[in-house]
Amino acid sequence: MKYIEAIKDGFRLINRNWQLVLIQVGMIFTIVLAFFIIVGIPLAIAFIIFGIDLTTLTSVENILQMFRGTSDLLSKYLGLIFMVLASFVVYFLAVAMLEIYVFSGSVGVIGRSVLDEDLKFSVRIFMEEAKRLFLRLIGFTSVMGIIFIIASFFLGLLVGGIAAIISFAQSQDSTLALFFGIFFSLILIILLFTMILGILSITLYGIAALFFKGTGVFKSVSGAIKFLKTYPNGFWLSSVLFVGHLVASFLLSLLVYPFTFIPLVGPIFSFPYQLVSIGFQTYLGLVIIAIVLIYYYRKEFPAEPAAEISEKPMQEPFSEEGNTTSETEAQENA
Repeated sequence: MKYIEAIKDGFRLINRNWQLVLIQVGMIFTIVLAFFIIVGIPLAIAFIIFGIDLTTLTSVENILQMFRGTSDLLSKYLGLIFMVLASFVVYFLAVAMLEIYVFSGSVGVIGRSVLDEDLKFSVRIFMEEAKRLFLRLIGFTSVMGIIFIIASFFLGLLVGGIAAIISFAQSQDSTLALFFGIFFSLILIILLFTMILGILSITLYGIAALFFKGTGVFKSVSGAIKFLKTYPNGFWLSSVLFVGHLVASFLLSLLVYPFTFIPLVGPIFSFPYQLVSIGFQTYLGLVIIAIVLIYYYRKEFPAEPAAEISEKPMQEPFSEEGNTTSETEAQENA
């Protein structure tokens, strides 16, 4: 399957399910509103009790001076401090659960639209898929997060080793140190981009395996790695999509930058543009997911008619081996 075909089909699929963009944008505004309710109100109460004047917090020196005189207040209002910290924890947990839930529903709708090209968005389908994929996507994102942390840790060790080599070279020869600095910096940049793009590719194709094959968390990760080994072009496709999304986001940021120089009316004009920018970036993110799912499905199931398996996610959840529960029972009875 050619890249251009997957990209075109991805745009068509999201255009057919444009309601997903509205749901994602609505989620973003809900998160912002929840921040002011769950975190902002307790924080404002703490500032009032501590007698902190927010107008004085215009520089780092003022902030440090404020905290120098609050040791007694901190010990006196320790319970209030814990309440503010607890509100932060509750907020981040609630935001994470909401994002994964909405993401689960979006992946489910996109996946079922890949299976059935005539399928149209409905709230019922979105809720069904969100409930079906929610727990598995929590586990999957947790595993991928751990993988990213471990990879970052080893990359940090590598940075420390390179810094030691450069420091030793500086004590011997400044020219040699300059060469080592440039050489190892390029290597680190390449390794960093390779790590990010590799983990991103495994994440996207792992989600595709989780949906289409119904595999568990670890089998989805291993399945994504196996898929990328079999079809290396899949890695380049996800990399091009990721870089394209970054470039588009950067260009959108450049367009809104001139509004900051306009006094008074600048923020007023920039606000509608920010809304459009958020919607457009959300749209591109959903298109990337659709393209990856389409590419994965066309490669993994080239001979299976979509009509025959389009009902699978709608009826019964997949088992770990990719078969539905009813199919497994039929095999056992036979």
